Amino acid sequence: MAINFSGEFIAPRSPDEVFDFLSDPNQFAPLLPDFQSMSMQDPTHFSVKVKVGVGNIRGTAELKMELAEAVKPVRAQYKGQGTAVGSQVTVTAGFDLQPEGENTKVLWKGETSVFGKLASMAGGMLEPLGRKNIQKLIDGLQSALSAPSTVAPSTSAGSPVGETQGSPTAGTAPDETITASTSAEGTHGNDDTSAIR
Repeated sequence: MAINFSGEFIAPRSPDEVFDFLSDPNQFAPLLPDFQSMSMQDPTHFSVKVKVGVGNIRGTAELKMELAEAVKPVRAQYKGQGTAVGSQVTVTAGFDLQPEGENTKVLWKGETSVFGKLASMAGGMLEPLGRKNIQKLIDGLQSALSAPSTVAPSTSAGSPVGETQGSPTAGTAPDETITASTSAEGTHGNDDTSAIR
């Protein structure tokens, strides 16, 4: 099952500043809903753990992530794969940046594919929960990018290699959780969502 998402929002920062934020895993990863921890292998490879809860299914997703593309100040893309509750999960999340006066338009798109037990047992619940978590991530990004650029949002942005701990997103019920790939907040734009079975 593949779930696709896309949308856009305006960030009150320059494309350079937005790119620097989005291309830094130490700042980006902790915004994932139900984030638990991350560890950096090098500046572009890291692992993330997030809680997973769909219906009665509970567990942890462990994803190996890569900053697969970083073209300053126009594009940043992450790719990852891992396991969650006995299932294989692959994710992509890309951000294209366009100057808009003194601001930056952020066009984003992502895809999550789930194969195995989680897809067969959760079925139709995955798409709406994925959409809800995508909205959480995007709202988190917008909030972080609206804060003064000297403030690093809820992370240890100074250490390129290490581990960052976090707690589940406030207000998220256990069964409103999915994988790191789909986490997000507040879609402002086209919510182009489709499920492929």
